[in-house]
Amino acid sequence: MKFLDSHVHMVSRTTDDYQRMAAAGTVAIIEPSFWQGQPRTEAGSFKDYFNSLIGFERFRASQFGIKHYCTIGLNPKEANNEKLADAVMELLPLYVCKEGVVGVGEIGFDDQTRLEEKYLRLQARIAVEADLPIQIHTPHRDKKAGTSRTMDVLLDAGCDPAKVIIDHNNEETVKEVLDRGFWAAFTIYPHTKLGNLRMIEIVREYGAERIIIDSAADWGISDALAVPKTAALMKEAGIDMRAIEQVSYSNPLIAYGQSGQMRETDWADAAGIDPAALFAGNTLLRGGQDVHEAMTKYMVIE
Repeated sequence: MKFLDSHVHMVSRTTDDYQRMAAAGTVAIIEPSFWQGQPRTEAGSFKDYFNSLIGFERFRASQFGIKHYCTIGLNPKEANNEKLADAVMELLPLYVCKEGVVGVGEIGFDDQTRLEEKYLRLQARIAVEADLPIQIHTPHRDKKAGTSRTMDVLLDAGCDPAKVIIDHNNEETVKEVLDRGFWAAFTIYPHTKLGNLRMIEIVREYGAERIIIDSAADWGISDALAVPKTAALMKEAGIDMRAIEQVSYSNPLIAYGQSGQMRETDWADAAGIDPAALFAGNTLLRGGQDVHEAMTKYMVIE
């Protein structure tokens, strides 16, 4: 099977993760802008970070045969510094139309403050004007109310639910998200958020229509192989293969393909890995090493 992980923070992952993902069948990924664990203090740090998402990280993924896309946005955890957030808002229009940017995100609520709503609305407006999908971060605390409020704000801002992917769902939120016409994405974490066994039961109950699974792997305890592992468990549990393919590959392709920046031919017709390729004058694969040979030890998904 082929997999598309539509929410994974590779800037915080190692090359081993890229090798393991490629060996497991991951052909494309989407990397959302996110809070990196320490508050940024200058708009320039956002500029450099956005540049890395459309530049080096895109190159780094290509050296392991994985097509890299990203979403650009101001994460809600950093929306409460109004002066800094205003400066970031001036940067966003410069990046949302760059090559490989498939949406505005991840945006939404964290503590559900007035400022978080202000910048959710502003970024929703940018997405509508650019005709881009939106990737939503739902709050970890009071999630059900926060998810409902998020959808209310987006609809009030004129967003089309069919172009909004609401992530970090759980059993409490999924029905309302689907009933209101949005995409429902689920983060599969080893110990928090939503485990893959729970995800199987959600697919049993709701089917695969407008449902997406992703890893959201970052600098915390997470798993860059969450998508292929969950797909394998779904198969063992007797979930229809068509449904598995939908939630782990075709649904995110359809949802983010609305950007016009992502097509299956992007990786199906790819020329392959060039070990001699350079980024800013530097090589990633040392000494022309054979990346395919290096990946063989990761062929078994534990």
